[in-house]
Amino acid sequence: MLGAIIGDIVGSRFEFNNHKSKKFELFTEDCSVTDDSIMTLAVAKAIMETVKSVTPSQRYDFEFHEQLSRQTVKFMQEIGRKYPDSGYGGMFGRWIFSADPQPYNSFGNGAAMRVSPVGFFADSEGDTIDLANSVTAVSHNHPEGFKGAAATAVAIYMARTGALKSEIRERIESDYYPLDFTIDQIRPTYRFNETCQETVPQAIQCFLEASGFEDAIRNAISIGGDSDTIAAITGSIAEAYYGIPEDIEAKALSYLDSCLRQIFDEWAAFLPPQNEQYKLLTKYIGRLAPRTTTADVRLSDWENFPYREFK
Repeated sequence: MLGAIIGDIVGSRFEFNNHKSKKFELFTEDCSVTDDSIMTLAVAKAIMETVKSVTPSQRYDFEFHEQLSRQTVKFMQEIGRKYPDSGYGGMFGRWIFSADPQPYNSFGNGAAMRVSPVGFFADSEGDTIDLANSVTAVSHNHPEGFKGAAATAVAIYMARTGALKSEIRERIESDYYPLDFTIDQIRPTYRFNETCQETVPQAIQCFLEASGFEDAIRNAISIGGDSDTIAAITGSIAEAYYGIPEDIEAKALSYLDSCLRQIFDEWAAFLPPQNEQYKLLTKYIGRLAPRTTTADVRLSDWENFPYREFK
């Protein structure tokens, strides 16, 4: 989920001051953590606490999902109230401070910007969608809210488990959104929009056209619009596919205060080891042309692999 946090931090200074270019300094003193990161960490906390409260045999059953929804409300409110000026939308801000928080038929892109922990936690694509629905239904229960969250989580899950970009594109276009545009085509006219249907496909396209994690973030900023949220969605998928450069990770974590950093560290310890780079290598080799060996692949081909360093 750190990719979402990085996108949020980098995009924070551009949300209402769009920068339609890929040339900019990633981190400055004007950058900050906003509601995107805070709610992402709240969902991660909800998942961790739910897992602690059930036996392994109960994972993903009805009670698990009921508990996850309750914990999502609890931690989004509990953590969110500590940061009242972090940029919540009007209706969601009232939800955060409500004594009786109820879903309000929202299709805002908050459903997608906070869902990334689901994509990194789930054991299957079906579980990914079910978990995304459970953490989304508590507020953004409009069909487009569910769709935006599920599309983002599925893209993360697929990227994490070895899917090619062509396969991710195919799944998104088949089940969620048309991606019949390029970033260069939409950049001149794209405008601020806070709905899932007008930000999630754009964010996914920013990932699909990227050559690496940082390039994905730069793509997201360059189209303008709701910059921090688009970059958060893009960054979450790009993290699953490319990983995150160590220098960018270290700088981003310096923006988290002790409360948020504690949740992040707990999440990092909670997730099982990610060995997906080996699956990705195997998948790419399997797609090489007949009689082509790894020794025959041009260096430029290897440079386009999602993971280029194997540790």
